[in-house]
Amino acid sequence: NQSNITVWSTNLTGAVRPPIVAELLPNGNFVLRDSKTNGQDGFLWQSFDYPTDTLLPHMKLGLDRKTGNNRFLTSWKNSYDPSSGSLSYKLEIQGLPEFFVSKSGVPVFRSGPWDGIQFSGIPEMQRWKHVNISYNFTENKEEVAFTYRVTIPDAYAGMTMDSEGLLQLFTWIPTTLEWNMFWLSSAGECDIYQRCSPYTYCDRNKTPNCNCIKGFEPMDPLEEARDNTYIECIRKTQLSCSGDRFFRLSKMKVPDTMGAIVDKRIGLKECEERCINDCNCTAFANTNIQDRGSGCVIWTGELLDIRSFADA
Repeated sequence: NQSNITVWSTNLTGAVRPPIVAELLPNGNFVLRDSKTNGQDGFLWQSFDYPTDTLLPHMKLGLDRKTGNNRFLTSWKNSYDPSSGSLSYKLEIQGLPEFFVSKSGVPVFRSGPWDGIQFSGIPEMQRWKHVNISYNFTENKEEVAFTYRVTIPDAYAGMTMDSEGLLQLFTWIPTTLEWNMFWLSSAGECDIYQRCSPYTYCDRNKTPNCNCIKGFEPMDPLEEARDNTYIECIRKTQLSCSGDRFFRLSKMKVPDTMGAIVDKRIGLKECEERCINDCNCTAFANTNIQDRGSGCVIWTGELLDIRSFADA
C-alpha cells in the first residue's frame, strides 16, 4: 500500500528460482509457474487452491492431503460487499466426508456424505446432467475433493455461494449473453441442520415436520397432540444387546456421520453382523449405493439430522 506494507502475498517458501511466469489459464486459474515447466508440476502457486465465493469447472473443493490445504467457499459480506462474510462451505472428514455450510463456525446445513452417485442430502444433483454437467467426488491418499466439468465444448458454467449461504449453479446462454441460474440449493425447514431432535426425521410433506423414526415414540405423548414441530423421541423398547434387529429406513438423508465408523472393505451383510455384535451400534448403511451397494458405515451414538425425500 502507500506505506509500503504488503497487504497480500502468495507466501511462497522454499527454493524459487527466477524467471517466474504469471499466467491466466483458459479455465480461469491464475498461476505462478516456473517458466521452464508448462505442466501443473511447475505451478508454484495457483488461485484454484484458494477459492472465494465461486467454484469454476475443474476447481477442487476439499482437502489436499499432501499440503493440508482444505479448499472451501466463503460468502460475500452482503450482495454489494465482496469482502469475506461469515458463511463458509467446507468439507469435514471425521467419519464419512461431507460438506457443511457454517455461519461463524456454527453448522447450518449438511450435504450428507457422498453415496457413490451424489451427496445424500442433495439428490437434485442428478438433474445437472440435463445441462451437460458431470461431477465427481474423489477420496484417496492424495485428496478428498469434489469437482465438476462441462461436457460439451465452448459451454460455460459456474457455481457461487451467495451472501445467504445458498449455492447457485449458473450456465451461460450465448444467444442472450446472460447467465441462467439452473440450480439453487434448498433452504426449506428440513434443510436446517438439526432442525429436529435426535432419533427424529424431518419431512416437509407432513405436519408436524418432525417425526419419530420407527421404533421410537414421543417422550411426551401430549407433544404430538399439540401439533408441535419439535418433539423429543425415546425408544419404545430398550436395546437388550441380544436378539435386537433393525428397521429399514428408505429415501432418507443418512444421519450426521461425524464420529461414525467406516469400513469400505465389507458389504451390508457383514456390516449388519458387526452392528449386531456392538451393543453401542444404533444404525448401519452402505457407504456406496452403486451396483447393489458396498462399504459399511456404523453409527454408535445418537442419530442426528435425518430427513426424508419423496422420491430420492
